[in-house]
Amino acid sequence: MGERPAGVAVVTGASAGIGAATARALAAAGFRCVLGARRLDPVQRLAAEVGGGATARPLDVTDPASVAEFVRGLEAVQVLVNNAGGARGLDPVAAGDDEQWRWMWEVNVLGLVRMTRALLPALEASGRGHIINVGSVAGVEVYEGGGGYTSAKHAVRAITQTLRLELVGRPVRVSEVAPGMVRTDFSANRFDGDAARAERVYAGVERPLTAEDIAECIAWVATRPPHVNIDHLLVRPLAQAAAHRVHRTP
Repeated sequence: MGERPAGVAVVTGASAGIGAATARALAAAGFRCVLGARRLDPVQRLAAEVGGGATARPLDVTDPASVAEFVRGLEAVQVLVNNAGGARGLDPVAAGDDEQWRWMWEVNVLGLVRMTRALLPALEASGRGHIINVGSVAGVEVYEGGGGYTSAKHAVRAITQTLRLELVGRPVRVSEVAPGMVRTDFSANRFDGDAARAERVYAGVERPLTAEDIAECIAWVATRPPHVNIDHLLVRPLAQAAAHRVHRTP
C-alpha cells in the first residue's frame, strides 16, 4: 500500500458497515484508530477486535457537544474518515418529509463539517493530515425519489472540493471516496427497518459491492505517499452503470 503509515485515524459511523470495515482496514495498515458512533457497545467491541491501541468513544455528529467531547485530547491526527451518514425515505420532492430531509442534511453534511472543523487543527498539527469524506454515486448523479439524499451528497462533494482549494499549501490532503451500490444495512435504515423493501434494492444483482470493497479503497487512498492526493474515487459494482441503470438477472 505504498509508504507504511503511522499515527491516529479517526473513523465516524464506525459501529457497522463501511465504517467498521474501514476501521479494520486502517488498523491493518498500521493506524491507531479512534472510533466513533452513537452506539458505543459495537465500537467498543470493534476497538478490542482491531487492537493496535484502538479506542472507542460515543459520537453523534448531529450534536455539537458530542463532537466537542469526542475530539477532546486528540492533538495530532493523521486521518479523518467522515463516514457517518445515511438516507431516509424515497419520496419524490413534492411529497418529501421535512424531518427526513433535515436528518439527512444534519448527518451527511453538517455532521461532516462539524467533525472537519473540530479536527482540522489536529490534522494540520500532524504535518501530514488527510480528510477522507465518504460520498456516494448520489453525489454525482440524481434519481427519482432521491432528492433529499442526492442533494446532501452533492453538498458533500462541493464541500470536499472547496476544502481542497482552501487547504492547498497546508499539510492536509482532502479526498472523497464515493461508493455505488454497496450491500450493507444502508437500505434497511433507509426504509426504517423494512427488510423486504431493503432486499428489493439488491434483487437480481449477483455481486453488489461489500463494505470491505470500499474500506480497501479508503485504506488505499489513505496510504498513498504524502505528496499524492486522490481527489475523487467513484467505485461501482460491475453490474451498475449509473445510479438508475443496474443489470439484474431474473
